[in-house]
Amino acid sequence: MVKTKKSYAIERVFIREPWENLTYLKVQKLSKSKSKSYIYSVINRLKEEKKINQIIISKRAIMYNPVLDSLQAQNYWGFLAEYLAWNKNKFPFQVIENLRKKIPTPFFTLLVTGSYAKGTQNSKSDLDVVILSDEDSKLIYSELKYECETSIPKVHLYVFTKEEFFKMLFSKKENYGKEIARNNLIFFGGASYYSILSEAIKNGFKG
Repeated sequence: MVKTKKSYAIERVFIREPWENLTYLKVQKLSKSKSKSYIYSVINRLKEEKKINQIIISKRAIMYNPVLDSLQAQNYWGFLAEYLAWNKNKFPFQVIENLRKKIPTPFFTLLVTGSYAKGTQNSKSDLDVVILSDEDSKLIYSELKYECETSIPKVHLYVFTKEEFFKMLFSKKENYGKEIARNNLIFFGGASYYSILSEAIKNGFKG
């Protein structure tokens, strides 16, 4: 099957809340696709490619969720998330590029959360940027501080190690890490992000 925006509209449903099991009707509703045959063709392809799991509850009840515990699937869902982020309308992409160039390590995940991720930003909104990396958090923050303060829109920067992010997801208390997981646009390091999320889900994270 040739990938199209129509196909991505269906596939993106599975990473909207990756910890959820989805019925066909839920996939149809979230994707806003009217073609049942096309939805089934995408689902069947994803199953064959081992990108989603099929959970048979009964003869009439089947659910699906994304495979997150394989490198192949992590790379694919990471690619899809990054593709969707970079194709978002009316977004300050140059700010993201400027920040990326100043990050003092090639190993990081960069995502946006808050109003820009929701699409509810206004002219006064800050751009909430989160960087996940095992490098020195203080060094990354100091390298990006001036760029964040002088960019338009102004950037509100958060830097966490992968372990810190995982602990937030695993915590029973509500915290910023869980908010990030529920609402984000991933611009770099998508595969690494889904690797962390996979471990969190295995350990009980449910959004």
